Amino acid sequence: MGKYTTVLWDLDQTLLNFDMSMDYAIRETFRKYNLPISDGIVARYDVINRGYWNRLELGEITKEEVTLGRFRTLFAELGISHITPEEMAQVYQKELGSVYFYMDGAKELAVRLKEEGFRQYVVTNGVNTTQESKMKLSGLDRIMDGVFVSELMGYPKPMKEYFDACFARMPGTDRQECILVGDSLTSDMRGAENAGIVSCWFNPERKAKDIAVRTDYEIHSLEELVPILKQERA
Repeated sequence: MGKYTTVLWDLDQTLLNFDMSMDYAIRETFRKYNLPISDGIVARYDVINRGYWNRLELGEITKEEVTLGRFRTLFAELGISHITPEEMAQVYQKELGSVYFYMDGAKELAVRLKEEGFRQYVVTNGVNTTQESKMKLSGLDRIMDGVFVSELMGYPKPMKEYFDACFARMPGTDRQECILVGDSLTSDMRGAENAGIVSCWFNPERKAKDIAVRTDYEIHSLEELVPILKQERA
């Protein structure tokens, strides 16, 4: 074993393609209510949703305020009043958890790392019932050594307290041997910084870094993680 023994994976848009699942779920939910749906509405929902999750990461709002608030905002913009946000949120979460799409090479890499003896955990801010369903459907629950959903940990990623709670459930794990791989600068890279562990920014779209946060490594495909993990100890 090289420099790292433990990989902490973000789930959405790192191992699994959240964008594809979200697109499917919002369209299917609107269809079930016989509401018109378009690329523009999907794109607007995506922007609203990201804004609410960013506020959660900052500790400004709760998970419930995310799951309901995004639909309250969308309904207000679209003039929808005959359906409650609570109804829509419940159907949407069910649809979101009913499908999964792997990111390119994600399953093959996770299986390979498991076979090579790496410990792997999922660290996620998603809704527990949805993440649990996606983990089971995708088979990731049989590959990972554990999954830590923020609503069950008591704090959202990227808070230090969230990671302290995670490590409390990983006895014997040395933080110096851990690397966190994720696509979000605000959630994953900031989280790694707060937790005092090494970070690897998964940036397949080669986006510019728009916030001041430490990124120890940057990869554009998941396969690029392999040589990083194979580094020898200094």
